[in-house]
Amino acid sequence: MAGKRQFDMDTVLDAAMIQFWRSGYADTSLDDLSRATGLNRSSIYSSLGDKDALFLRCLDRYATRYGAKYDAALSCAAEDPVAAVRAFFDVTLGRIADPAVPDGCLMAQSVMASPALSPGVAERVKELFGLQRPRLGTALKAGGMSDGNAEDFAVHIAAVNQSLAVMGRAGSSPEQLRAIVDVTVDALARALRPAG
Repeated sequence: MAGKRQFDMDTVLDAAMIQFWRSGYADTSLDDLSRATGLNRSSIYSSLGDKDALFLRCLDRYATRYGAKYDAALSCAAEDPVAAVRAFFDVTLGRIADPAVPDGCLMAQSVMASPALSPGVAERVKELFGLQRPRLGTALKAGGMSDGNAEDFAVHIAAVNQSLAVMGRAGSSPEQLRAIVDVTVDALARALRPAG
């Protein structure tokens, strides 16, 4: 049928997301995206928009995919906040260990590339990157932590989580990454322990 799209949008967006994740925004050309997706340049433009529009769709896809996993991990925070935070870190450690995806974190590397992004894209990156802290703060408050402590731990846990992606990309072993998580989870357990 004339005009019928001949590709699966989910497959194409996943391929583009992996390309941006592997090479970063600045080092990903339209030719790279064409090779990754199997679409020619005109099909990319007509179906997915320009490079910025496609990058934004990939960022949203990444944030939704991993955000859902983080939310599921933290869903037991009211009953067991320590187990919830450990499960939160397990999402990241699982992603780092997954051979089907590039090393690191698409969101973290996109924040680092903000100077090379258009202002609108840079703002969206910042917005998506900032979702972890309130997600963690809400979970810790549900687990009985005071507002101030929950916010402080949320900032700390989010920072540790991003450092895992960077350290994983730099070659740290799974055992080293797990040890970093253990220190943070142990500190959280001590902070939640009733006084006396």
